[in-house]
Amino acid sequence: MRAARPRPARLSAADVLRTGAAGLRTRPARVVLSALGIAIGIATMISVVGISASGKADVQRRLDRLGTDLLVASPGVSLLTGEKAAFTPGAEKTARRIEGVEHSAATGTLTGTVRRSDKIPEEDTGGITAQAATETLLATLRGELRRGTWLNAGNGRFPSVVLGSVAARRLGVDEIGRQVFIADRYFTVIGILAPLPLAPEIERSALTGWDAAREYLRFDGRPTSVYARSADGAVSRVRGLLPRTIDPRNPQDVKVTDPSAALQAKAAATGAFTDLLLGLGAVALLVGGVGVANTMVVSVLERRHEIGLRRSLGATRGHVRLQFVTESLLLSVLGGAAGMVLGSLATAAYAASAGLPPVVPVWSISAGFAATLAIGTLAGLYPAVRAARLSPTTALQTP
Repeated sequence: MRAARPRPARLSAADVLRTGAAGLRTRPARVVLSALGIAIGIATMISVVGISASGKADVQRRLDRLGTDLLVASPGVSLLTGEKAAFTPGAEKTARRIEGVEHSAATGTLTGTVRRSDKIPEEDTGGITAQAATETLLATLRGELRRGTWLNAGNGRFPSVVLGSVAARRLGVDEIGRQVFIADRYFTVIGILAPLPLAPEIERSALTGWDAAREYLRFDGRPTSVYARSADGAVSRVRGLLPRTIDPRNPQDVKVTDPSAALQAKAAATGAFTDLLLGLGAVALLVGGVGVANTMVVSVLERRHEIGLRRSLGATRGHVRLQFVTESLLLSVLGGAAGMVLGSLATAAYAASAGLPPVVPVWSISAGFAATLAIGTLAGLYPAVRAARLSPTTALQTP
């Protein structure tokens, strides 16, 4: 009766980790340099995704605060006359009759320049526009005052003005009570607006009351922009009804725009740019994987005696393969963990410096960890197979 063929011993998980980590402990400098390539690739990918996600979160936060339910109607060019069309006075009140419209307001462009004083040349306008504004404009835009007060039934009848944030900066006005020169007379500044991302034209404007514009600046009362804030579910329907309501005879002469579209396009452009940077991160990760594979190949060549000794003491080819694949995985995991930490810290630092909410998507961490495991496995396969093929006698005889 033949004796049973001895079976090779099975390595426990602890034994596999111990043998795999043995090669890393003996060459710490090489391990650090090899892991650095993986760390740079993972850190690049996570920071790119994190910075992009932080930017999108900031845009979404602003959209949530400002809303995507604001529409702006303005006169277009008449198809019949070829001249710029004009709204009738009270067009904003007409727009408010549309079902679903919650707030409406209007502005009217005024003739004359806005200057710090009458001593400044008339052509030096600084890109600031004088406009008449209805009392409901601030609420419709969901704007805020940085200081001072808004136009109302009382002060809107006198030569008073509220400056947009950009207009105030260009005029050098940062205090209430100062005066600016509009057309041919001085107006007293009663308020300065905070930034309005959805209405950049208001940021660059000096706003007077509707009645004051009629009395002091020869305003004809015709709006040049009508702002309508509607319920979220009614935006599409209001967009279709707004031209026919404001100008029933010539609705084709009314242009309707969505100011929030610019912010939404910004978020989409950020995502497209992220894809490009992710590709660069993937290239860096691939280079790091090649570095790990090169390190493992050199490790096999330097440890031929060790491999031969282990084989002669009973280690199977599978044991040797498992040892070197584990060593490659540990090396990659070490670099990947460092890369995740560095990428998260880079995202947090950038978000803090730019005033953005720091966001590191969970999926990016999971994808980074999965990429680390894949790179470690692939980088260690060839060296592991090469090590397992070494004959014990040949390995021991190699000088």
